[in-house]
Amino acid sequence: MKIFRTVKEMQAFSREQKKAGKVIGLVPTMGALHEGHLTLMRTAKAACDVVIASVFVNPTQFGPNEDYDAYPRRFEEDCRKLESVGVDAVFHPEPSEMYPKGYCTYVNVEGDITHKLCGAQRPIHFRGVATVVTKLINITGADEAFFGQKDAQQVVVVRRFVSDLNLPVHINMVPIVREESGLARSSRNAYMSDSEKEAALVLSRSLKKAQTAYDGGEKDVEKLKVIVTAEIEAEPMASIDYVDLFSFPDLEPIETVSGESLLAIAVRIGKTRLIDNIILK
Repeated sequence: MKIFRTVKEMQAFSREQKKAGKVIGLVPTMGALHEGHLTLMRTAKAACDVVIASVFVNPTQFGPNEDYDAYPRRFEEDCRKLESVGVDAVFHPEPSEMYPKGYCTYVNVEGDITHKLCGAQRPIHFRGVATVVTKLINITGADEAFFGQKDAQQVVVVRRFVSDLNLPVHINMVPIVREESGLARSSRNAYMSDSEKEAALVLSRSLKKAQTAYDGGEKDVEKLKVIVTAEIEAEPMASIDYVDLFSFPDLEPIETVSGESLLAIAVRIGKTRLIDNIILK
C-alpha cells in the first residue's frame, strides 16, 4: 500500500492508473477508522481496480467552536486497517498542502439542501465538505467515490455539486454500519464514556420505533417525528439538535411519507454530537 503526502505525488500515481485503463475508486475519510469506513473500502474494492483512501481532517468544514483540534488522529493504526482490506494507496496531506498560503477558492452549494439538518446547525460545514471533496476527486482522478448513508445529507450535497459541475465521477451511498447494540459507527463514539454510549442507544432505538410505526401504516410526518422526539427526550443524557423528515433525495418538506423519505436526527450525548437516520420506503 502506497502512502502519498503531496498533491503532485498523488496525481502522478493516479495518472499511471488511468494510462493502464484502471477504474479508480475514492473513499474520503478523516481517519480514526472503524468498521463503517472499512465497509466503504470493501465496497470500493469490489467495484474498482484501484482504491484510494484519503485520510485528512479537513479544517474548512469545522466551525470555530467545533472539535477540529480534538478530532482523533491515529494514522498508523488507520494504515494497518486500510492495508488489511486491500486499499492500494492512501492520500494523507498536511492542511498546508491542501490549503497553501494565499488559498481563496471554495465550492459553495447554495439552495435549501445545505440550509437544513446539519447545514442549519453548522453553517460553514458543507462549503468545507464540497471544497475538499471536489479537490480530492480532481487530485485522485476518481471514477467512483463512496460515502456512508450515516451522512445522508452529505451524499445529497456531493451528488448535487458533482452534477452541477459536470465532474466525471459516480457517487455511491453505502448503508449505515452499526455496532451490535444498534449504535451507528462513528469516529466520535470514541469521545463517549461507557454510560454515554449506553445513553446514545436512544438514537437507533427512537428510529426503530418510528420504522415500526411506519411499517404499521403511520405515514403522517409530524406523528412520526413525535414518536422519535418522545423517545429521545426520555433519556436524561440526551439533548436534541434536530428531528426532521424530508423526501429523499430531494430533501423537500413533506406532510405525508410517500416514496423514499429520510428521517434524520442529531443528538448531543454529553459534549458529543451524534447523527443517525433511516430511509423510509
